[in-house]
Amino acid sequence: MRAEELDPESDGERRRRLIQGAGALILSLASPQIARGATLVGVRVWPAPDYTRLTLEHDAPLSFSHFMLRDPMRLVVDIEGLDLTPQLKELVGKVDAGDPYVALIRVGQNRANVVRMVIELKVEVTPQVFELKPIGQYQYRLVLDMHPTEPPDPLMALLQSQGARDPNTSGPVAEPDLSALPASPERASPERRIAKPPPRADPDLKRYLTVAIDPGHGGEDPGAIGRHGTQEKDVTLAIANRLRRMLDGDPDLRLLLTRDGDFFVPLPTRVAKARRVQADLFVSIHADAWIKPDVRGSSVFALSERGATSSAAAWLAKHENEADLIGGVNLGAHDPGIARVLIDLSTTAQINDSLRFGNAVLRELEQVNTLHKPRVEQAGFAVLKAPDIPSILIETAFISNPDEEKRLKDDAYQERIAAAIAGGIRAYLKKYPPRPRNPMG
Repeated sequence: MRAEELDPESDGERRRRLIQGAGALILSLASPQIARGATLVGVRVWPAPDYTRLTLEHDAPLSFSHFMLRDPMRLVVDIEGLDLTPQLKELVGKVDAGDPYVALIRVGQNRANVVRMVIELKVEVTPQVFELKPIGQYQYRLVLDMHPTEPPDPLMALLQSQGARDPNTSGPVAEPDLSALPASPERASPERRIAKPPPRADPDLKRYLTVAIDPGHGGEDPGAIGRHGTQEKDVTLAIANRLRRMLDGDPDLRLLLTRDGDFFVPLPTRVAKARRVQADLFVSIHADAWIKPDVRGSSVFALSERGATSSAAAWLAKHENEADLIGGVNLGAHDPGIARVLIDLSTTAQINDSLRFGNAVLRELEQVNTLHKPRVEQAGFAVLKAPDIPSILIETAFISNPDEEKRLKDDAYQERIAAAIAGGIRAYLKKYPPRPRNPMG
């Protein structure tokens, strides 16, 4: 490790600690040591367009501290109660060359009973380092989230993808008035929140309809797991990708995926992304689970103002709303701007539109699978709380049912489910076209 990474008190101490740390690292490579405090259970790295997450899972609480170094940009983390182990050294090999934020990871024994981890970064980041208590299938977790100081804007990404998909659109296309759109939660400022009056509508300007597709769970949060090991997060992403491909050929639609890979996205961030692009519809895709393996069928849910329509719907909403606890959110650093979307700001109009939208999708799903309930159910799902976007949550099938788990893994069945959702979206938009607004909104 570089000398300054050892945080020395003097030049002599710097050299001594550098030699000592290097010696410990070489020794550990030759003969694995056993941690005297906490035992490391697993190490995971989750690269994503939004941020990169590094997770150390361990069986007892740890003490830790961190600081940043520049030239080059590095995040340094000291972990007490842990020695170098083969599992910890696995981190070095887990860095993907395509990771947008992490270049490499180095570990060394900084001093007795303290491991130092140095993460070399490709861009400037705002790190969040926090510990999660045991929950679900996990023991204690030390989480390192590396968020870029300049986060990607979902609206600009959507506009760029639209241009790449359809560069020769006939007729004029309006440039978006970004100041009139909701500010990205990560970049909100008083100046950005002052909206200019929207431009005068031009009848020749193209009005795109935006659909936000939300593959449930991801990354540290696997969702429900079937008897044969199928993970909900994999099924939902596969169906979401199929749905995107089916709708991508429609020249009047723009499509946003809240996640396009295996990484964790907090529930309020999913809603914030949809609102940032002023989505006309929001579709969250899931695969149900229940304590009895014989329960089966597809379901569609909308938000409720007055409690759940059934005890099963209430249980499911509670289960889905716990995704942030499983996936791991740093509550101490939670952005209040993002957190506000979890407040129930729903309107009667939004819920009524969501029920109509859900019914259109349900009528298509019943041609593919048995319906668990013949009507759209309602409950307090956090991910459906966008006050201005018709939003539904689809449970495609029960992954806890062995027969349906097998179907959920089948390419042909995934294709039929995606086609049913696409059919429901088109049917709803045809019968209930969205209200007029800024043409590129």
